[in-house]
Amino acid sequence: MRDRLLLLGGETETALQRSIYALVERDSETAKTVLKDDDEIDRLEVEIDRLCVDIIALRQPAARDLRFVISVAKITTILERIADHACNIARAVLDLNDEPQLNAYVEMPRMAEHASLMLHAALDAFTSNDATAAREVISRDDVIDETYNRIFNNLIDMMVDDSTTTRRAARLLFVAKHIERIADYVTDICELTVYMAQAEFIKHSN
Repeated sequence: MRDRLLLLGGETETALQRSIYALVERDSETAKTVLKDDDEIDRLEVEIDRLCVDIIALRQPAARDLRFVISVAKITTILERIADHACNIARAVLDLNDEPQLNAYVEMPRMAEHASLMLHAALDAFTSNDATAAREVISRDDVIDETYNRIFNNLIDMMVDDSTTTRRAARLLFVAKHIERIADYVTDICELTVYMAQAEFIKHSN
């Protein structure tokens, strides 16, 4: 089950990285690849869900083992949602590539890279059952929120100053929001890792 989850995590990381590459490089083919490969992510989600149900029904795990199975089941859903956000970014890329490019926004790729690194670190913390590392990843979400707020304000200013940019800037606003939500989901993964490792609920407490 752990191996299947890590495979799903790897596929999700790849989807996120490719969607941002497609955005920065205006690469429609890579965006299409993200959308096409989402079927494999959906298949893995269903496979892991079935494994979780089978283990609970047939092995009746208790204590730490039960926390592990519950955490895997929830993290699987979270990873699938992150992949959905990556697909939404890819769809935005396909739409944006039909129009002239806005001035490059350096902060958005940086924001996306930070979210991607958070996801990788969260999966590492889960694999090593490391609650301390998971808590450290959670603390990094503040950088995402601050960057999102700057991007939001910059894009709003752009739309006010030049109405011809409104449609494209609005698309980029949605992309920034997708990245911000991905970081929130990574935080959820880390909270589940703390629960799994220490039987402690920290959701809404940080």
